[in-house]
Amino acid sequence: MATIPELKEQYQSLDRQVLIRSEETIDAQCLLAFQYDYPQQESQVTVDTDEFTAVCPWTGLPDYGTLHISYVPAHSCIELKSLKYYLLSYRDVGIVQEHAVNRILQDMVALCQPRSMKVTLDYKVRGGLHTSVSVEHRAPQG
Repeated sequence: MATIPELKEQYQSLDRQVLIRSEETIDAQCLLAFQYDYPQQESQVTVDTDEFTAVCPWTGLPDYGTLHISYVPAHSCIELKSLKYYLLSYRDVGIVQEHAVNRILQDMVALCQPRSMKVTLDYKVRGGLHTSVSVEHRAPQG
């Protein structure tokens, strides 16, 4: 068993260089949408997963969260397998929590141009702090 000074030395040697990918590696090109046959309906579509992962851009340590996407489609819907691949592309990306949720909303709106959409990322506690970030889009009326 190590003494406190020995353990401190071992602890300091734990610092590792972690590969942190840039936001440019997020793969929005894999996203697919399909035609929505009931555009006259105000159907609420909700998708969630507790498997969202990105990394802290400074430490490379993982951030885990539950992602909720809720939207009212206009003319197209998000294809779920492509959404899964898109979300997997965040795995090694260094992105702050507040930016991740906004980037996801931006990419989803560009994909399916919904009547409205809300994206929430509810992160696991990190350093004793719990963070949940929400952002909304509403298409212009007209």
